[in-house]
Amino acid sequence: MANHAATKKDVRQSAKRNERNRYYGKTTRNAIRDIRAIDSQKTASDKLPEVSSMIDKLAKRGTIHKNKASNLKRKLALRVNSLKK
Repeated sequence: MANHAATKKDVRQSAKRNERNRYYGKTTRNAIRDIRAIDSQKTASDKLPEVSSMIDKLAKRGTIHKNKASNLKRKLALRVNSLKK
């Protein structure tokens, strides 16, 4: 690593971004896991917009690819819609 001030700052910034992205990614993965575990369609359909929003934010930040976000939301919607009322 170079000893330039700008390089040191860039390392600090990237570490901070990495930690933030890991936090939001893990939180979203936990929310996806929780919604998949729900057996009631009413409860799952209430939580679906919240989880979809979390996934969209990850894609917007660049943490995950936009196509992966789209695929995750599609699979969740199919799962929620297939549950019995």
